[in-house]
Amino acid sequence: ERKEESSMASDSIMANRNGQESEPQNKVTVVLGAQWGDEGKGKVVDLLAMDADIVCRCQGGNNAGHTVVVDSVEYDFHLLPSGVLNKKATSFIGNGVVIHLPGLFEEAEKNLNKGKGLQGWEERLKISDRAHIVFNFHQAVDGIQEQQRQQQEGKNLGTTKKGIGPAYSSKAARNGLRVCDLVSDFKVFEDKFRMLAEHFLTMYPNLNVDVDGELKQLKEFAERLRPLVTDGVYFMHKALTGPSKKILVEGANAALLDIDFGTYPFVTSSNCTVGGVCTGLGVPPSYVGRVYGVVKAYTTRVGVGAFPTEQDTVAKQRKRVWCDDGNLFTLIPALDILDTLPEIKVGVAYKVDGEPLPSFPANMDVLTRVSVDYQTLPGWRCSTESARSFEELPSQAQNYIRFIEDFLQVPVKWVGVGKSRESMIKLF
Repeated sequence: ERKEESSMASDSIMANRNGQESEPQNKVTVVLGAQWGDEGKGKVVDLLAMDADIVCRCQGGNNAGHTVVVDSVEYDFHLLPSGVLNKKATSFIGNGVVIHLPGLFEEAEKNLNKGKGLQGWEERLKISDRAHIVFNFHQAVDGIQEQQRQQQEGKNLGTTKKGIGPAYSSKAARNGLRVCDLVSDFKVFEDKFRMLAEHFLTMYPNLNVDVDGELKQLKEFAERLRPLVTDGVYFMHKALTGPSKKILVEGANAALLDIDFGTYPFVTSSNCTVGGVCTGLGVPPSYVGRVYGVVKAYTTRVGVGAFPTEQDTVAKQRKRVWCDDGNLFTLIPALDILDTLPEIKVGVAYKVDGEPLPSFPANMDVLTRVSVDYQTLPGWRCSTESARSFEELPSQAQNYIRFIEDFLQVPVKWVGVGKSRESMIKLF
């Protein structure tokens, strides 16, 4: 294996010396959410993972949720890559992910009880030794912080209370603990864990922490975890520079929840745009190949935050709006949701005080004041669920897709008209 890697590296060096730029051996294909999440990424990843060799998660934690339907069985994934259903592929949880171990093993058990898809999952899962751990007190702190925001400001951030923000805070404060700590000397890990728990108890005196109970649980998890842990940097290096492989990266959350580029502060705590792939897996930018942005045919948002095209008449937990073309995408997994509408309004521009905005505003106070310019397209008012090609879609649905492509100057590659793999129509 080492000789093969050395030979490949030598060929690359010689090519560069001769003035030739060598193309990366293997590039990663990336699937990202282009809205506020819930776009149907799981279905798209499942489709692409069918012939993948490696499927990776690069950021987020079990605040993400992907649903995949295979052989009429509905699987729910939060930490495990959706590609774990492919028994020929290796699933990899990268260093950018924060892992709640009770949640990981509970998720596996629940999905095992649903069907045969997850059988043997531990034999095909690898976890980066550099991934940070979410502890139970991180989750408790998450709840306390939301309560404090509600009391002090009259509004919270709408977090999932899964401890993701506090865990990333520990990482940034450099007192977090990683998978490599847990599977090494447990006495050293225990000392660091007690210090971290004390740190949070000092900040939140009412925090209820069962230090000894959680340590006992973590010691048991360490034994189950140890066979899965690998040097993530070396694992990805081998995958990228070794023999030909199809590598798929499954993004969690979505672009408008990105901590830098989303609707801050109503965002998640990681980079869920393409930069998170590089830092969350150790992938050089030159090794990023195709990037697919996934959207619903309409936009929804869960939780709190500015949402210019929201329909006030929809009384549901998920805010629902007309299609908002402030986003870039190539996949539409839920076109059939629009089947009953007589017309479809597409938000094509934002204005503040009558003046058009050239870009998406960073300031949420500005975003809450925008008015929206719409273009209205006719609906098709018939079922699309039996369609298996673009030509079989109603002409109004075809025109809707073409309008989106022309407006964004981005091709739409797949359109979904149902929950199953078979419902994904490939356009080219």
